[in-house]
Amino acid sequence: MSTAPLPPGATIGILGGGQLGRMTAMAAARLGYRCHVFAPEADSPGMQVAAARTVAPYEDIMALERFGRAVDVVTFEFENVPVASLDALEAVVPCRPGRRALSVCQDRLQEKAFLAGAGVPVAPWRAVHSREDLSASVAELGLPAVLKTTRLGYDGRGQAVLREDADLDAAWERLSPRPLILEAFVPFVMEVSAIAARGLDGSVATYDVAENRHARHILDLSFAPARIPAATAEQARRHVARVAEALDLVGVVAVEFFLMEDGTLLGNEIAPRPHNSGHWTPEACIAGQFEQQARAVAGLPLGATTRHADAVMRNLIGPEGMARWPAILGAPGVVGQLYGKGAPRPGRKMGHANLLLPLGTLAETEEAVLLGRI
Repeated sequence: MSTAPLPPGATIGILGGGQLGRMTAMAAARLGYRCHVFAPEADSPGMQVAAARTVAPYEDIMALERFGRAVDVVTFEFENVPVASLDALEAVVPCRPGRRALSVCQDRLQEKAFLAGAGVPVAPWRAVHSREDLSASVAELGLPAVLKTTRLGYDGRGQAVLREDADLDAAWERLSPRPLILEAFVPFVMEVSAIAARGLDGSVATYDVAENRHARHILDLSFAPARIPAATAEQARRHVARVAEALDLVGVVAVEFFLMEDGTLLGNEIAPRPHNSGHWTPEACIAGQFEQQARAVAGLPLGATTRHADAVMRNLIGPEGMARWPAILGAPGVVGQLYGKGAPRPGRKMGHANLLLPLGTLAETEEAVLLGRI
């Protein structure tokens, strides 16, 4: 298989039509590439900016093969694409990242074992195949604990906090598909995330670590750089670089970490694609995460991750988020972006806004002042 960079005018295929695919397609266009989006939804955000579109289920093997022959390389914008879809495509076109990254990150049991094998500490966990397993696992890990589906959960979906024994039956009945995973409750002081890009040549570039804050289980704010000790931030960057290399990934990968009171970092989740907590990078860095994704899958050299501004990213979620939009458009130092979605339902990510600050001023600016501007 050729490792030569794709020439300008080549076509990058993207599985998935969400906002991550949309922003990847926009970045790829600036590099001279066309994008062809494959998704089940006809008016998805990615399809609105794509040069070509295939509307079909991910399980439609014939449509996948036609799609594969129409593009020069394939990537994906979310990790719930069936592995069998990538298997069908890999027979006709290079897929970056490949099957392994997709498979590991689709299953929380595989993911936890992978992180530990890559040298990234994780919280105690147990696989739960039956109701009896759940009782035994709770006895070992104690309460409170978090019971999660191993597949398809995101933004707080597919999980339940167990605080007492009386919670077990209802959580077991509600959560599927099975098996499930039980994770020890972690009294963390902060969630941070680190993002790396890995090129076709094996080179790795990491971004400054972001500090994340959630509201109703959905990412609300990211602060970059994270207000943590430099040694802790460097450890997170080393961890995400190891994950990228261990996955043999070509593209962008993010790892979410729990920061403990003693400074320990525990790996929580891997995302083998651009990540919500990296939405500040296009405006605050020389090459943002979406450009890196396009560069990597096209075989180009990676761009510089040098940050030229501090940043605060806020998600615009549901009607409340959209109510901020007029003020964001007129706010100094704020860059906003909408995703082209329909009605702003509660919990739906409609866009985001980045507040850009002079380098080195984030940590010394009162948070109330920051949030009052965005």
